[in-house]
Amino acid sequence: MASPWQSKRNREAKCGQNQPSIPPQKDAYARLLSQHRSSKFSSYLEQYAKESLFQREENGPDRLLKAQSDRLNIPQRKRDQVANDFSDSSDFSPSSMKSKGEESSLSLYMEKLSTRSAHQDCERKQGVSDRQRRGQRRDTTTSHDGDIESGEELCSFKPYESKKHQKQQKKNKDSNRDATSKEANSFVGHPKSPKKAITGEQEQEKVKKSKKKNLPKHPEEEENREGTLSGVDTQVSKPKFSKDKKMQHPQAPNANSPAVKSKNKRGGSKKQVFESYMTSEEVSHGLKRGELIQGQLRINPKKYNEAFIPSPDDTWDIFLDGIVARNRALNGDIVVVQVLPREQWKVVRSDTDYEGASEPENQKEHTVLTTQKKAEHTPSYDVDDQCKPISKHQNTTLTDTATGALLEDPSTPRSNGEIFQKTAKVVYIVEKKHSRAVTGFLKFLPDKRFAMFSPVDHRVPRINVPLDDCPENFSSRHGDYNTTLFICRITDWAGDSYFAEGRLAKTLGQAGEIEPETEGILTEYGIDFSEFSDQVLDCLPKNLPWTIPPEEMRKRRDLRNECIFTVDPATARDLDDALSCKQLPDGNFEVGVHIADVSYFVEQDNILDAVASQRATSVYLVQKVIPMLPRLLCEELCSLNPLTDRLTFSVIWKITPEGKILSEWFGRSVIRSCVKLAYDHAQSMIEAPDKMFAAEELPPVDPVHPIDEIHQAVLNLHSIAKNLRAQRFSGGALRLDQSKLSFMLDKETMMPQGCYVYQYRDSNKLVEEFMLLANIATAHHIYRRFPELALLRRHPPPKAKMVDELQELCDQLGINIDFSSAGALQKSLNNTLGDDEYSSARKEVLTHMCSRPMQMALYFCTGVLKEEQVFKHYALNVPLYTHFTSPIRRYADIIVHRLLASSLNCGPHLGLSTEEVEKQASHCNNKKTVSKRVQELSTELFFGVFVKECGPLDSEAMVMGVLDQSFDVLVLRYGVQKRIYCKSVGGLDSFQHRKVGKKSELTLVWTPEEQEKLPVEQIISVFTLVEVQLKADSVPMKYSAVLKRPDNSRL
Repeated sequence: MASPWQSKRNREAKCGQNQPSIPPQKDAYARLLSQHRSSKFSSYLEQYAKESLFQREENGPDRLLKAQSDRLNIPQRKRDQVANDFSDSSDFSPSSMKSKGEESSLSLYMEKLSTRSAHQDCERKQGVSDRQRRGQRRDTTTSHDGDIESGEELCSFKPYESKKHQKQQKKNKDSNRDATSKEANSFVGHPKSPKKAITGEQEQEKVKKSKKKNLPKHPEEEENREGTLSGVDTQVSKPKFSKDKKMQHPQAPNANSPAVKSKNKRGGSKKQVFESYMTSEEVSHGLKRGELIQGQLRINPKKYNEAFIPSPDDTWDIFLDGIVARNRALNGDIVVVQVLPREQWKVVRSDTDYEGASEPENQKEHTVLTTQKKAEHTPSYDVDDQCKPISKHQNTTLTDTATGALLEDPSTPRSNGEIFQKTAKVVYIVEKKHSRAVTGFLKFLPDKRFAMFSPVDHRVPRINVPLDDCPENFSSRHGDYNTTLFICRITDWAGDSYFAEGRLAKTLGQAGEIEPETEGILTEYGIDFSEFSDQVLDCLPKNLPWTIPPEEMRKRRDLRNECIFTVDPATARDLDDALSCKQLPDGNFEVGVHIADVSYFVEQDNILDAVASQRATSVYLVQKVIPMLPRLLCEELCSLNPLTDRLTFSVIWKITPEGKILSEWFGRSVIRSCVKLAYDHAQSMIEAPDKMFAAEELPPVDPVHPIDEIHQAVLNLHSIAKNLRAQRFSGGALRLDQSKLSFMLDKETMMPQGCYVYQYRDSNKLVEEFMLLANIATAHHIYRRFPELALLRRHPPPKAKMVDELQELCDQLGINIDFSSAGALQKSLNNTLGDDEYSSARKEVLTHMCSRPMQMALYFCTGVLKEEQVFKHYALNVPLYTHFTSPIRRYADIIVHRLLASSLNCGPHLGLSTEEVEKQASHCNNKKTVSKRVQELSTELFFGVFVKECGPLDSEAMVMGVLDQSFDVLVLRYGVQKRIYCKSVGGLDSFQHRKVGKKSELTLVWTPEEQEKLPVEQIISVFTLVEVQLKADSVPMKYSAVLKRPDNSRL
């Protein structure tokens, strides 16, 4: 008598004989075997089949499919070139576009297979792999004073499980199945449509009654939120501590909490989902011994199972696979991780296929979290797909499979272009940077004392909320709240639950409206937008209108009779910098930069100072500003408004027409601006040097200074600025310009009426050049005087390994780029790619590619970093740099002003220590990053509204990067970057992905419009021009780019 396994294999061997009577479950195995011929996979299936048979005999057929869904994690063969057939691409639905890179859950996969006949399974074409992975990118832009605003995030990859890891995972999941199986299938409905979703508790009750597995109503969302939302981490086995480690039990949840009440009602106790954290002593010793690593956690906004922390050795980021590995840490938290054994590291392709900007983290995402107001300050949008399929390495020793040679450096590429990426698990949370506040929707759970809160940001767990926190009529009329946005704060997250506990903080309003969505963004990112307290306002001058006290005037240099003016955006109200330029008898110039003296009003250590230091920066949204300081200071007393005496800190140089500095003076001063020029006014003066401007063409001007005098000063500043700029770039400076989207708003409704790509012109460059000069001069001055206390700003060089890979890609594309230094890169970018109308677009695409390896610029205290070499600012190519020119909107500048005043003996004694300066520098870094992200999300929000109100919008677009089944484009008319998924393109018959080295290419085959004609092929590669249409999505505030059928001129 044949064994069950032999019988099974005999039945599978008949796949090619077209037997429709074969049971669907066996047909699925035959299908899998036909795709995976490797001996390792066959051995795995043999073992799996034995266990499945045992489970079937013990539990019946209804349990078998669930067991498979819980345990099966099948590795896929690597393919360098895959022919992808759209008609057979697996598990795609248009509503799941945001998660195209995700694996489908096994239950859906097996269900899909079971519906096919044996004949279809044997002849089915190979589909497109859905396992390409990407990391999140933050675009690099330059600010008003030329500083690098942000870097990017490394490419990341999703691992397949090793065989050993699969067995461990299977073992752990078997032991936990009773405790977690009900959570596994709960809450898979769309968060914005609670009526359409089967709630978790309802589904649990159905499971109890029917003893059957219920498939989710929205499989694409289950696929999108696997691990984090379904309650089951399918990617990471439960990590273990070494036995010699002392275990610290997490704080027990409140006995009256909804989760505990529910658990007590059911009876019994749940098993641990997460490991207990290490003690602080264990962490301290582990960090000292190099056994543990500390870093900031970032979670991919589109692939919630993927998280990363920077590697200390500046190689590939360390990968955390799934919610269990994150151990209740949220995005942005400072965590300590323990690197997993080498057999659990990932094998990834050393691949920078380009991670173009994607769709609204970060994201980056509102979905409230996740890339201008990137200002992306440049609109940048989230990033999803990964670069290449990968697999977990299955051996405990690292060897090159081709030569057998031991690889000493895990990040060293193997002969087949693969490298190893470390994986880790969180063992301690040092600082909870995430606000623990999220926006989302409430779902009613019948017969429960709590409701389920589903965050819009899927990186945050679902939250049990007491019914007492919900609106009074929520239980009886919960359908009325389906589209109402709430804010919820997490109060606890027990170690035995995938769900957190929390309290509702506020009802925001209807989803899709600008103000509720904006308030949600601000709350989630911890932006303090409350009104300033009476105690803070008491620190301000009481006698208004305020005048400069006579004793203060005597301490300052009086510049009120000089021709000094401001140049700012037309809508600016916080004017913190002014310029002057006077020609001297010897032909040289006296040039001044005059900055609002905010430190005079913000005294050290009072409550106003404390609030300003906590806010750290003003936040610029599309429709408003969240100020760092009270408006009386921002817009009145400190703002350098025209025709008004104001206190300033001045830097005045004697400078030659060629830009050579002959002398320099720092000091406190008093000015009286003679006119408030907008950039447009200054640009008109630059472009018409001989024109006589009439008074009505300009804002009100101080009659003491004729318009011609102001005009000549602008022209002289422009001439000197051009020379200074030429010197900077010839000396090796770099500027990576990217598009910035601006809006025209209705004055009453503040709704977008139009939008345009902001143009960076000579007037902008003029102001930027002198702000840079002042910042550099101030940095040198305060560092000489306070070598242990100076607050400076450094910009590390780009990530070397990413640069090397990008160099290889550019070489294959035939692009001559030199990454040896910032100056060499700038010269390469200046070599325009052609001289046609699209050359600027090609340059922007190339600039975007070059920005990916860049790191963020950071504030720091010079007493903490002992090596002066690391003080350097890479992009500006200067040894010392700081921020001095914007104290109204940046707290770092206030500290610099205090240092400068103390060094000149014209201010109070400094009561700061090195540790205090470094702590404030770190806080300013965090707040600057958060502010930038919020600005990005604000721009995404308004552009989403604009597309909805004015769309569909047609535009040409240029391909920025190509993945295996999607590609990113720069929409030329609006400067936004979007991802297009081949599976969602209407009229497409099929598509194929081809990759040679680093160069990636897609061939799209369009269905002929007339039957007698042949299909039309379209090649998609970097710099390809395409036609797209921007259309609003069903999700509020979101939009998609739809690829249009090409005409003959595009082929």
